[in-house]
Amino acid sequence: MSDNQNLLAEQRRALILDEVRRRGGARVNELTRRLNVSDMTVRRDLDALARQGVIEKVHGGAVPVTEARTHEPGFEAKSALEPGAKEDIARAAAAMVAPGSAIALSGGTTTYAVARRLLEVPGLTVVTNSVRVADVFHAAAGAVPGGGPRPGAPTVVLTGGVRTPSDALVGPVADQAIGSLHFDVLFLGVHGVSVEAGLSTPNLAEAETNRRLVRSARRVVVVADHTKWGTVALSSFARLEDVDTLVTDAGVPPRVREEMAEHLPGLVVAGRGADAGESAREDGA
Repeated sequence: MSDNQNLLAEQRRALILDEVRRRGGARVNELTRRLNVSDMTVRRDLDALARQGVIEKVHGGAVPVTEARTHEPGFEAKSALEPGAKEDIARAAAAMVAPGSAIALSGGTTTYAVARRLLEVPGLTVVTNSVRVADVFHAAAGAVPGGGPRPGAPTVVLTGGVRTPSDALVGPVADQAIGSLHFDVLFLGVHGVSVEAGLSTPNLAEAETNRRLVRSARRVVVVADHTKWGTVALSSFARLEDVDTLVTDAGVPPRVREEMAEHLPGLVVAGRGADAGESAREDGA
């Protein structure tokens, strides 16, 4: 890690988390020296990371929290994590959608944020296996006095299926519905992204449903904040080569950003600090 007093808080915390995970732990005095910040700043960052549940504070430092690969947090719990990053990602992802497109959104809190940003794009056909995403569009469509649909409101197809803790619908019913459809672009939320395991989820049924979504899409856009990189859950459902673009946030440390760009065809880093305060795009070979 390079010394930099001007790092944004989220970037500094991402560097700390990367250090803790890579080394299996880190001491406060080591982090203050590497980051060239005060002891109090590091302790505040460790407190923030501990509240997110990604590290455990120990005497003099921190160690990573190792979750079971089958652990699947609920929608509300995930909504509280990295809300600013998700909004940055959603803004950049929604800008990729042309009016009149046929799009798909998987389950997840980041795709939920994308859905809210897509409400002003007219004429969309939206396929989703997310109850929460469908609710966003249905609520907006009924917001016209007199009860008629809003002009330009999207046509929404909810797949059906068995509900997961994150309010995604999965299983044979969802798989069959998705398998007969074709989308211009898929916005895909993930539990983990890594070079070795690709895209992964702790839910076996959701893995199969996500495979169907990927196969049905002309373009696959993964929306994942910086904490998802390097995480591996129980079941892989796609390779990095299957992804056209990864949209992430400015909390990604430069070293990790270089690794992402090396293994992904397209990378969009969104939000303040991405590139002079604007979204940046890096295209791999």
